Formats: sequence, C-alpha cells, structure tokens
Amino acid sequence: MGTDENIRTGRHCVFRMHVHLVFVTKYRHKVFADRHLTRCEEIMRAVCEDFEAELVEFNGENNHVHLLVNFPPKVAVSKLVNSLKGVSSRRLRQEFPDLVPHYWRAQRLWSGSYFAGSVGGAPLSIVKQYIEQQNRPL
Repeated sequence: MGTDENIRTGRHCVFRMHVHLVFVTKYRHKVFADRHLTRCEEIMRAVCEDFEAELVEFNGENNHVHLLVNFPPKVAVSKLVNSLKGVSSRRLRQEFPDLVPHYWRAQRLWSGSYFAGSVGGAPLSIVKQYIEQQNRPL
C-alpha cells in the first residue's frame, strides 16, 4: 500500500475514514435558500471540529443537504449525525424565523432518518483481493 497525504494518525492508529451523509428536511419541505445553506455549512463545520472530524465538502438543495466528512475511528457515525442534526436544527430555527412556521408542530428541521455511506479508498473487490493475497503462515 502506497503513501497518501490524506492519511491521519491518532495516538494508537493510522486511518482515513470518510462518510457521505444526506439529511432531508422534515416532510421534505422545500425551505432552504442559499443563505440557509451557507449558515448550515458553518454550523456543521463547527460541530465536526468538536468531534475532531473535518467537513470536506458540503452542498444542498431546497429540501436536503449532502456532507462528506473525514472522521476519526473513535467517533461513532450515529453520534456525529445526532449532533450535526440537533445543533443545526436548533440554531437554524433560532437564527431564521422564516423556517419556524414550517415546523411549528414538529419543532424539528430534519427528518428522523438519514443516509450514511462509507466512501474512499480502493473498491471492495481490490481490498478483498489484497486480503486474500496475504502470506498466511502455515
């Protein structure tokens, strides 16, 4: 395996872990404008820093957002997602009163579900082949 400048190190590990996250608004309401998404990115970048993670890429449309996050192995994706959704929902609703009427009953900006997919590195077939070709002792 070659060298890669994107590999991170911890106290007892070497890693490169990325996750693609997609969050949709509750009821798929089309509520986001560019100003909402710009602020949402700032909030989510700060949350990622608290988890020693890096928000590599962010973008969205009027009813959902996509994130690419580089995270350390000590972080559970579910905990990161919970914090990202909770903090961004609370702050966006506080800072943008125009979002509140859409969610007056639910008091939540995001749907309860989300998509999380692992990304990066070699395709699974290459990793499988690499593992199969290891020199197993007799």
